[in-house]
Amino acid sequence: MFFSEPVRVGVVGVGYLGSLHVKRLKEIDFAHLVGIYDINPSRAGEVASEYGTVAYPSLQALIEDVEAVVIAAPTTAHYEIARESIVKGRHVFVEKPLTDSLETAREIVQLSKRYGVKVQVGHIERFNPAFIAAKEYIEGRVYFIESVRMSVYNPRGTDVDVILDLMIHDIDLTLSLMGEEPESVSAVGIPVITGDIDIANVRLEFPSGSAANLTASRVSLEKMRKFRVFVMDRYLSIDLYRRRIDMVQKVGDELIPYFPPVDATKDAITLELEAFLKAVRGEGEVAVSAEDGYRSMKVADTIKRKIYERIRRVEGDADTRS
Repeated sequence: MFFSEPVRVGVVGVGYLGSLHVKRLKEIDFAHLVGIYDINPSRAGEVASEYGTVAYPSLQALIEDVEAVVIAAPTTAHYEIARESIVKGRHVFVEKPLTDSLETAREIVQLSKRYGVKVQVGHIERFNPAFIAAKEYIEGRVYFIESVRMSVYNPRGTDVDVILDLMIHDIDLTLSLMGEEPESVSAVGIPVITGDIDIANVRLEFPSGSAANLTASRVSLEKMRKFRVFVMDRYLSIDLYRRRIDMVQKVGDELIPYFPPVDATKDAITLELEAFLKAVRGEGEVAVSAEDGYRSMKVADTIKRKIYERIRRVEGDADTRS
């Protein structure tokens, strides 16, 4: 169905990230921000006043008045909010990860099909201007990917482990470029601050013979988001944090450096919201589907299981030695 009028949309959860969604939606001419809801009425009132919108008294009241819902609440609340929105026939944009468990993520995929609604997952790095620009130079088979994602500790993301908090971005990018799911996963990781996994290193091997090494840490002293891609005769180093691409290409017997331009005139949140709203209006397919989100979570779930299996094995060996 094509909507000629702006899409009536509401935002659920207006913490730091949710308030950014509110701000960007106010700037998109084919979005009509109807209102917001947050379990903290005081916070909702502040954001509503700042951006000239309405703070709704309940989630149900907001859902009744909109065509689409943007969910920026904590991950542990994603499932309930998404489910309630979908069964009311509302299209859903939900921040990554899709939910906090594989079972509930699978149910959201099934519900979206049953009720015929669009669901987009907020894997924002797909819309990073550097990644968008780099894709033009990634041709043919991807042989190897290496990513390093480091973040300064922030309690805001610690309702889930570092795999669902940070590494999920690079899992999604890797799956989108490989076009297949891994057949082998090996992983190591440890809790450092939170009691859950705070740093992890993973190797993914694919049926085609391609591979990826992914590292994520939320206990670093600096921010880093490097994503390196190796294809035939070409290597790209994508700095997702600084929005820069360094490329080396084989030309004859020489290796020629090149620095592809990056158009950073629009931020990634605006681009992902525009893509979602266009899909709702019938102007294209969902950019990052619920199925995409589920596939990334499936890999993340395998990684977590592998890490804890290794931890139990190591602790068992230590007990035996003692």
